[in-house]
Amino acid sequence: MQADLALWILLAVVIATFLFLDLFVFHRDAHAVSFKEASIWSVVWIGLGLSFGVLVWMWLGPQAGGEYLAGYAIEKSLSMDNVFLFAMIFGYFLVPAKYQHRLLFYGVLGAIVFRAIFILAGSALLETFHFTIYIFGAILLITGWKMARSKGHGVDPEKNPVLKLMRRVIPIGKEYHGQSFFTRVDGRRVATPLFAVLVVIETSDILFAIDSIPAIFAITTDPFIVFSSNAFAILGLRSLYFMLAGMIGRFAYLKLGLAALLVFAGVKIIISDIYKMPVFLSLGVIVGILAVSIGYSLWKTRGLPPTQSGTPADSTAH
Repeated sequence: MQADLALWILLAVVIATFLFLDLFVFHRDAHAVSFKEASIWSVVWIGLGLSFGVLVWMWLGPQAGGEYLAGYAIEKSLSMDNVFLFAMIFGYFLVPAKYQHRLLFYGVLGAIVFRAIFILAGSALLETFHFTIYIFGAILLITGWKMARSKGHGVDPEKNPVLKLMRRVIPIGKEYHGQSFFTRVDGRRVATPLFAVLVVIETSDILFAIDSIPAIFAITTDPFIVFSSNAFAILGLRSLYFMLAGMIGRFAYLKLGLAALLVFAGVKIIISDIYKMPVFLSLGVIVGILAVSIGYSLWKTRGLPPTQSGTPADSTAH
């Protein structure tokens, strides 16, 4: 069931091609992404991810195809929590709406690189030290419990240790300069607030990866399935943000659903030596938890106005 080199190359070519088209063709000029545009791109990215799953199914068999779909569903579900985080970060730094897509593009690109590193390291650990599977399971259980008990999506970028360190090394200006991450002020090269936001997004995603990577390892330990499902789910994260950022208030109970997903994955990975749950049963549980949490959230908040993302189109940074 292992993927051969041709499938890895195909994956790399597809990702690189669509990232190039996204950034340099369709979003070459800075502009605020509308709900309609985000919806269209969400359909494109989801369609691409599911189509690649069909290819995996045909190339590697139903078991691999089911594992891919389950991994994609988990990562797509957990990435919705990133949407809340992005809204908080953009609101804190007052990032102009027209610069947010380019910022998220580089954030997603960095996320894919970091996920690849974590996945390779996790696969090596599981192959060499089998007991680490229980550590992954414990991480998922603890994270799920903490998520269920947490209130809101509070974030304080000022406490980000990487940002603090960066400010000691690189001076950061107070005003945005288009989509530039660096500029010159009084003859001195300084970072713009946009670069500070990128640092916060990238470091925050590393923390999210600590949850999502073990969750997909609960489905499969095949590095290709884990990485490809992760990558395609993350690629659509930008469009998902622009679709849902103005509806955050409608997803009041989604966090409980995501917490349940993490607990489910933790239990599944811990008991995997005793009972291996069929992949399509796992997929059904994942989809069911997500559908119930989203459906109940929308039903409980029916009639309420959507919560604005707090990212005005034109403003200056703190």
